[in-house]
Amino acid sequence: MTGETDLSTLLASMTPELRDGIYVFATLAPGVPQPEGLEPVMAFREREGTTLIVTEEAARSTKLTASFRCRMITLNVHSSLEAVGFLAAITGRLAAAGMGVNPVSGFYHDHLFVPAGRAEEAMAMLHQLAKDSAG
Repeated sequence: MTGETDLSTLLASMTPELRDGIYVFATLAPGVPQPEGLEPVMAFREREGTTLIVTEEAARSTKLTASFRCRMITLNVHSSLEAVGFLAAITGRLAAAGMGVNPVSGFYHDHLFVPAGRAEEAMAMLHQLAKDSAG
């Protein structure tokens, strides 16, 4: 299963899903272990430390310093990791509305982390983009 690469098909067939909960970004310094029992949605190691995306509740309970209160939107279309322009089209649309977004690609789907207070607005824009792309 390699996923869809055609941009028009990806945009027209995506079905965004607003996930429950508030998420935050946190970081651990190099060499600091992840708190026991913490189950991040994403962990990414950089030279400066490990970035974690966790629920706000999990960050609070493990005393992690967190930033960027956001909601997670899953784009329910199996996009290829080699697809060209899919996230660019989406983030460009959100950027035109003055909305910051942190996209994350998994093997099966792309996910957007958008400001918590603008999640419904982002969903409306994504539904409109899919509709416009379907012709």
